[in-house]
Amino acid sequence: MGNFSSFVAIAVAMALSSAIVANAGDPDILKDFITPITIPGTNLTNFFTFTGFRQLVNLNITGTTAIASKASMKEFPVLEGQSVSVAALIYPPSGINPPHVHPRSAELLIVLQGILEVGFVDTTNKLFTQTLQAPDMFIFPKGLVHFQVNTRSDSPAYDLGMFGSANAGTSSLPVSVFGSGIAPAVLAEAFKTDVQTISKLIAANTIKT
Repeated sequence: MGNFSSFVAIAVAMALSSAIVANAGDPDILKDFITPITIPGTNLTNFFTFTGFRQLVNLNITGTTAIASKASMKEFPVLEGQSVSVAALIYPPSGINPPHVHPRSAELLIVLQGILEVGFVDTTNKLFTQTLQAPDMFIFPKGLVHFQVNTRSDSPAYDLGMFGSANAGTSSLPVSVFGSGIAPAVLAEAFKTDVQTISKLIAANTIKT
């Protein structure tokens, strides 16, 4: 993974502090932290530690879609009420993170390695794009459609996304539209195309369970 692991500690410390200050959006809690009732108060040794990103070290990268690993309140329960979460992404050569939105938070992205083209679309349908390299940072405003692309065809790229919510949420546009169950005829009319084309898009974006 090249310099990925060596960047993580510094990047998280810098970016999380910025995310907490800039966009703390979850409701306040009336205690220091929230623990599940299944964990006794005297058994919290590992409760404040998240090791889920270890799986990214020496990961075999394949395909064309970015691999995302999240540390939100689902994966790291202590984050509930703390107004912060993190996502680590690995992009294969020429890989992408398709257009998506986070409905409950802005995203502060920091590039750890490689070169990324990023962009978002505002509510006037204006596109803002930028080419980033380590250790550049970029902000995706709350709720706006955005994307990331690894511009290198010969090497992967790595970044961290920081959120001002313990549960920012992610809605992928291709999956939300074509994997939602909306009738093909309705989508064909909306996108000014034919049902056959829509059916192919539905097949490609339906999540198998």
